[in-house]
Parts: sequence; C-alpha cells; structure tokens
Amino acid sequence: MITFHQQQRFNQAKQSFVTRRVPQAAMCTLLTGAHKPQSGDLVLARIDRLGHHKRSERVDGRRARLFEGDEVILAYGNRYAPDQIESEVPEDLSPCHMAAAGGIASKALSWHARIQFPTEITPIGLIGDQNGQVLNLRDFAVATSSLPVNVPNIVVVGTSMNAGKTTTAAHLIHGLQKDGYKVGAMKVTGTGAGGDLWYMEDAGAHLAIDFTDAGFPTSFKIDLKELMPIVRSLGNALIEAGCNAIVIEIADGLYQRETKALLENPEFKAMFHNVIFTAREAMGATSGVEWLKSRGYHVPAISGQLCASPLALRETEHQVAMPILDLDNLIASGTAASVLHLPLTHNTRAIA
Repeated sequence: MITFHQQQRFNQAKQSFVTRRVPQAAMCTLLTGAHKPQSGDLVLARIDRLGHHKRSERVDGRRARLFEGDEVILAYGNRYAPDQIESEVPEDLSPCHMAAAGGIASKALSWHARIQFPTEITPIGLIGDQNGQVLNLRDFAVATSSLPVNVPNIVVVGTSMNAGKTTTAAHLIHGLQKDGYKVGAMKVTGTGAGGDLWYMEDAGAHLAIDFTDAGFPTSFKIDLKELMPIVRSLGNALIEAGCNAIVIEIADGLYQRETKALLENPEFKAMFHNVIFTAREAMGATSGVEWLKSRGYHVPAISGQLCASPLALRETEHQVAMPILDLDNLIASGTAASVLHLPLTHNTRAIA
C-alpha cells in the first residue's frame, strides 16, 4: 500500500465520467499486488496503447485527448456493446483495456469488425480511502428508495444500440419542457456515458441521472434483483428534485439480458407501462411493438432512426396503424404531453 498524502498523483490523473461522484479528496491510497477487482472499484491506470478510444470523457464534460503514458482514473465494469466492445471485469490487476470513453476498465472479449482494437491499459493499483479500503462507486450513490415512482412517465426502448433511443428521449424532454413541465430524465441500464446525460440536460431536463448515480459503472451482468432498486432510487431522486414528468431510457435492445428482465418485471410494468419504441427499419419496428404489446405495454408511438429514411418510414407506415413521430413531431407543442396523457400547462392544443 502506498499513501499519497497530498494526492498529487490523483489530482494530475484524468478522472473519468463514471467516477464523477467520487471526490478526489476521498482518494488517499493506492492498493497494489494481488487484488481481485469488483465492478465499480476505482483504479488508477496507465494508457499503454491507443486503440478505438482515443479520448476520455472527463467529469467536467470535456472529451480529453489521451496520450500513451497518461494516467487515468477509471472504474472496473463489464460492457455490452454489439456495435463496439464486449468485455468483463478481469480476475486481477493485470493489463486490460479501457472499454468505454466514459471510463470503464475491463478485459475485452470481442469487438466489432469496424472498430480498432480496444485501448490497452495497465492498472497501477486500486484507489482506496485513508484507511486503505477500496473506493467503489456504490459508496457514493444516491439514497436507496423502496417507494414506487408515481409521476407521469414514458419509457423509450429500441431494437438495439443506435436505434435512436437517446435522441428520441431528448426530444421528448424538450417538448415537455417547452410545455412547462419540470422534466426528470433517467437512463436505467447501459454503459456509463456522459454524452447521453448531457444531451438530455441540453434538451431541457431539470435533472438527468443514470445507473452510475446509483453506484453501477454499467448494468451488464449485474444481479437482476438489483435492477428495480436502481429504478426506484433514480426515480425518487428525480421526484425529490421537483420533477413532475419523467422520461426513462433503457439501453440496448429488447433481447438484451437486463433490458428483457426489466421489461418483464411486474413491478416495473406497473409503474412504467407507457413505451415509445425506436427502430432503424420496418421489420424491427413491427416486431418490437408486437413484443411489447404481447407483454401488456401501451405503445402510443414509434420513433427512432427509421424516421431519417423516407423509404423506411413508408414501409413502417404500411405495417403499423399507429403514429410514427420524427424529431420535429416530438418537440412540437403538445405532442410529448399527449403521449404521456398529460394536460398542457400552457394555453396550447395537444396534437392527437
């Protein structure tokens, strides 16, 4: 164990987004040797070889350029990203990878053919407090809650990565904000990424939080029993902040382990039964809507990447008898409120 009394090394390292709730004043010791890292453990690592990720999201929102030899503060975690990297928490502190720009230390198992190899890192040591106890994101999480989330809400899900979920959620938020609502945004599964939350904040969210605020660097491979505690804790944090409408994003696709488990959870469905589905093409849109309706969800509209293609849009319109909302529709006055079945707070007319 090495103690850094003035914390100079930690102060000079590039601290990543997923560790933003951990104050540098809490980082006092470096634990080396034979340790088995756990998901959420903070680690000081050295960039050895730049690959796919050449920048790191900092806690202040800037995407910092990385250089070989840089020291970075990351959190161990698993990653599920079909378009990028599949990875898992390694068994020890041996060299591994930076698997996400948000700051995930992980051992890459596979990656998409279109990307470079994952950026290679060497862990220097786990970061501990003044007593030599490893710091974990859970130590700095929002308060737990057992209360149901009981404000008007809508869930955004999709076929897979890059179906348009975050963009759809952000435009819903902007539409609600324009109509006078204090909108809370929460992303309940996925990989910690600052860009998603900043997009929602830029759209007008009163507060945007995600699973990292609940102490999880990613949601991949977590105990499924932990999903609803994350949802309740985040939802009630938004309510306590004064939000009177909530937009929820669930990452990845309907068949992904955590997404499927959450949507099939009776407690989740009781609180969040209103879902907008996003897709890139007609087949995905129609099958996804059928999947959701077969499980008792109300799907008021389709959106997502398919709206960018006039041909895909027409194909979808031929297959489903329901509204398909592009980005202009989502931010139009009254549209988002009508999707959530909310009264308008301004003297405007809802769009049917």
